[in-house]
Amino acid sequence: MRTILVFVVGILVGVAAQATLAQNGQTQVQMMNHVGINVPNIPEAITYYTQKMGYKEAFRATNDKGEPTLVYLHISRDTFLELGQANAQRPSGFTHYGLVVNDSKAAVSSFKQRGLTVSEPNVSANTKAILANITDPYMGRIELTELTPDSLQRKALDSWK
Repeated sequence: MRTILVFVVGILVGVAAQATLAQNGQTQVQMMNHVGINVPNIPEAITYYTQKMGYKEAFRATNDKGEPTLVYLHISRDTFLELGQANAQRPSGFTHYGLVVNDSKAAVSSFKQRGLTVSEPNVSANTKAILANITDPYMGRIELTELTPDSLQRKALDSWK
């Protein structure tokens, strides 16, 4: 019983410390929000993930022919699977994971001060979120995402049922 109590207290202290650090600006990351993959056929992938895995489509971006080029699927209220269309320049498979930050400029500055290679924030044409990318030497890319009120991600989170 004592071991369980110590474990629970440790978890609570860790959560409180993380929340305090986040509120004091020591860390800019609020949560992990999505994983991106490229797939050879987005409609087939949507069918698989909605019918077999039970995910719900949150939103999509389409090309001028009306074909989906980017689709976000809700795994849970705060977690998405991002499907992108694979092509010759973008092979199938894992592409990145996304972290939510409250202030993309501050997050970029903080990560640059730590010596990381980070792109400048810009507004996504597809989602209206503010995005920046960290170059990760172990897996490629980490996307920093500021969810503005107009972003499709924020709207999807707010409409979760």
